[in-house]
Amino acid sequence: MFYRTLHGVLTAPLATGPTCVRGWLQVSAFSFETKEPKLMKGSLLIVDDEPDILLVMTANLRKEGYEVDTAEDGIDALRKTEARDYDAIIIDHQMPRLSGMGFLERLRSGHSGKAGGGDIPVIVVTAYGTIEMAVKAMKDGAYSFLAKPINYDDLSLQVKNAVERHRLSAELEDLRQQVKEKYQFGNILGRNPRMQDIFQVIRTVSETDATVLIEGESGTGKEIVARAIHFNSRRKGRPFVAVSCAALPETLLESELFGHEKGAFTGAIRQRIGRFELADGGTLFLDEIGEMSLPVQMKLLRVLQEREIERVGGSQTIKTDVRVIAATNKDLHRAMREQTFREDLFFRLNVVPLKLPPLRERLDDVPLLASHFLRKYCEKNQKTIKSLSPQVLSSLSKYSFPGNVRELENIIERAVIMEKGETIRRIDLGLSGSGGRFGLPCQTLADIEPFRKMKAEFVERFEREYLSQLLRMYRGNISKSAQHAGINIKNFHEKMARYGLKKEEFK
Repeated sequence: MFYRTLHGVLTAPLATGPTCVRGWLQVSAFSFETKEPKLMKGSLLIVDDEPDILLVMTANLRKEGYEVDTAEDGIDALRKTEARDYDAIIIDHQMPRLSGMGFLERLRSGHSGKAGGGDIPVIVVTAYGTIEMAVKAMKDGAYSFLAKPINYDDLSLQVKNAVERHRLSAELEDLRQQVKEKYQFGNILGRNPRMQDIFQVIRTVSETDATVLIEGESGTGKEIVARAIHFNSRRKGRPFVAVSCAALPETLLESELFGHEKGAFTGAIRQRIGRFELADGGTLFLDEIGEMSLPVQMKLLRVLQEREIERVGGSQTIKTDVRVIAATNKDLHRAMREQTFREDLFFRLNVVPLKLPPLRERLDDVPLLASHFLRKYCEKNQKTIKSLSPQVLSSLSKYSFPGNVRELENIIERAVIMEKGETIRRIDLGLSGSGGRFGLPCQTLADIEPFRKMKAEFVERFEREYLSQLLRMYRGNISKSAQHAGINIKNFHEKMARYGLKKEEFK
């Protein structure tokens, strides 16, 4: 028997005989003559050897807004899965030629002929259901198990959840693939011999769980290297969690790392899971580790030694399986001499040291990096700029880049945005090329323009760089950035819009 719900009211069970089912379909036909929804909820394959059951289930699920395909047995269903993808499959347990469980086994083993078929949620239905049968079906890879007579509300909810899970899983896999492509070694560019040595260390350390300490000036790409290590390791399918130790005060950083229990301190209105727990099985990246206070350093040392944590305000010991990668732009040897950084923690972190050179020490990589950023921002801004002029490349190769690779990227991005032709012939660099956080916006002395115009350009460059640094520091948090700058949050939003800054780019 089969139950249906009309406008949320559960009706009496329908007789299973062909006449009764067809009669019900005829009487209720008007309820299915509505316009097809513009957006389908998902694609389903229903498999049953009883044509009348197929008709009823198809009618009900199409009414819900699903695209429905049908098959009469498991063999027919396998052929259909070879031809197309489905968001979920509903299949009867008992069928001739190939049963529902036989179909499930072949689908999960990859014998359907369709890549990714093993990920499709399968809902098994049967008139002879037992608890043992349901347990076996779930162990064999079924998404859920329903006994006949089927309650339509239950079926509708199971289908909805199955489709959502399948789509989220597909989106996550697509995102993982994009992330893998973004952070593969090929995108950490450098022909310089020092960079080639670093690439070899990255390849080697990625195959281990060793703790890594990355040192380098701001803008040298420490987080990109950390992500490359993670996404080329055995932990790549698990979380990569980043924490800026400089962006949070001591009390908040401790809670951020280890979590806290409800009532642990004023404002702790609920339990919070810390970054160590969130990164379980994956990698925790501790940026600006040199800014961590001594009390938090001591707790971090214990975690690295014991591989367990305690939430703030809690007494429960929680085991953790996390690879730690730390980064700093400070001289930790000097910090140890000044007793602002624990020596024992340094040696725990410094298992594999990586020292990233500043861009001024590998200027031979500038043309390669500039060409990479040119392609990147031409694609992003839908521009057809083909090259950088020889004069621009010469100027770039003589500049000291106090902001390192990040500054070069910003320079090229601005140049792409402003250029109207097919070749970039002008860029914004400091006159001396030797320092200062914000250089004057000109290429050479001959390019100096009237004072008023130069001043306006300089102010614009300063504002854009200043806002970018704040947003980067607070990982896209506009409220904290505006408060730090002493700027009204409305004005801060207006300036972000003026310079095309989006908070998502800084998270």
